[in-house]
Amino acid sequence: MKTTEEIFQILKNNFPDSELNLKTDIPLEQFIIISPFDIDKIALFLRDNPDLQFDSLMCLSGVDDFNGQKIKDESGTEVMQGGTLSVYYHLESTSLRHKLVLKTSTSRENPEVVSVSEIWQAANWHEREAYDMFGIKFLNHPDLRRILMPYDWEFGYPLRKDYQNPEFYQGMKVPY
Repeated sequence: MKTTEEIFQILKNNFPDSELNLKTDIPLEQFIIISPFDIDKIALFLRDNPDLQFDSLMCLSGVDDFNGQKIKDESGTEVMQGGTLSVYYHLESTSLRHKLVLKTSTSRENPEVVSVSEIWQAANWHEREAYDMFGIKFLNHPDLRRILMPYDWEFGYPLRKDYQNPEFYQGMKVPY
């Protein structure tokens, strides 16, 4: 069983050109921050390395970091400008009994992250949910389409902090 610090050192040694950071100064679980365009390479390494064997993606979650700047548009509505959206990956090695949390962040204006659905099949629907709720585009995903909202939903991504619920959808009043 390895600690997050030990796994971080293994990753630093094997991916010297990648931007990797270990976040330890918060009262929650430690996590490793990875570039959104390196996540697939590092995920494959974490799964296939015999000393790590992260064979299970327990959870993948999208998050609106709400770190942009609030501005008012021409109609007086507050909108978010700038900032980031993040994806958290909770991994487990069922044979070696260790766990790891990874985080990657991408810009709100062009939220792109490489898909890990080829590495862990469980990521397929989790990535679709993060796309549907936050608009995070997972590059190379085999079937990136809405999973919870109607397929023709054109009003944005409901879990973004700046989401504006429409008054009507297909002639029906939206109750919220």
